[in-house]
Amino acid sequence: MAEVQTSIQSGELSQRFIEFVMMHAQNAALFLGQIPNPKTGEGEVNLELAKMFIDQLAMIQEKTRGNLTNEEATVLRNALSNLQMAYVEVAQKTPGAATPTPGAKPEQQPASSQTTAEEPPKTSEPISTPPSSEPESKKKFTKSYGS
Repeated sequence: MAEVQTSIQSGELSQRFIEFVMMHAQNAALFLGQIPNPKTGEGEVNLELAKMFIDQLAMIQEKTRGNLTNEEATVLRNALSNLQMAYVEVAQKTPGAATPTPGAKPEQQPASSQTTAEEPPKTSEPISTPPSSEPESKKKFTKSYGS
């Protein structure tokens, strides 16, 4: 009996996950001008917001790697790749858009992309301990928050 209930809950969660991905994909498509704005009936382009939704989907893909069903992984992968291609097409048509491809790793981004003053670089330095002359077994745990 518990197996049946777990299976039903798992199916519902899978469907909710797919709906969540599709909702994010629809928002990205809206801001890429692929879906008309419900208020105006016309397509509007906002690359910053589209990039935000695409980047969120890329983050979800990375954080859930290995934990998705085949169907969930396929829906997420297809939505993300379609949106990334659409983003590149729209960005090329939009004058003055030098925004890197969303979801791309820094080494994959085009060399011509520039970081704007609004978006500080997102680098995190590893937590480290200062050098010590004490033997390894007597070192105390310290945490550095950068300085």
